[in-house]
Amino acid sequence: MPSLAPVLGLVLAALVLVGGSPPPSDDLAARGWVWPVEDVRLERPFIAPAHAYGPGHRGVDLGAAATVRAPAAGTVAFAGPVAGRPVLTIDHGDGLVSSLEPVTSDLAVGTPVRRGEVVGTVAAGGHTGPGTVHFGVRLHGEYVNPLRLLGGVPRAVLLPCCAALSPAP
Repeated sequence: MPSLAPVLGLVLAALVLVGGSPPPSDDLAARGWVWPVEDVRLERPFIAPAHAYGPGHRGVDLGAAATVRAPAAGTVAFAGPVAGRPVLTIDHGDGLVSSLEPVTSDLAVGTPVRRGEVVGTVAAGGHTGPGTVHFGVRLHGEYVNPLRLLGGVPRAVLLPCCAALSPAP
């Protein structure tokens, strides 16, 4: 099978010549969020569900954690047990809410937090292993990949390709 690299290179060059623009950046990455753990080790990635009630993994699991930091400035919206595990939820405004579990915290609901401020410690419970924290983010009630706020997910761009690969008549 012939290599697609030359064809894709020509398609990209043609887009630039006719005024095509580079892929759009994800505006969530420009918000300046920080990792909620000091030493980042991704244990389990975000897996988007096919529909609102479908199976998936609505966040990322980060290993080697002891203390947990606020990923951005906000206000504690919830701190307490959910289904037997401690959860900390921070409302960051503009429809963004982060949840960290299992995390114990002495912070009360309504407490303002600064970006990078230690907000709790990793506990036991939930689906994560020891020393691992689940980090979920909702935007206007819908779960989004937290890596989008940390600049770690490149946006997919579909390019025309099949017409260039068809043999000439």
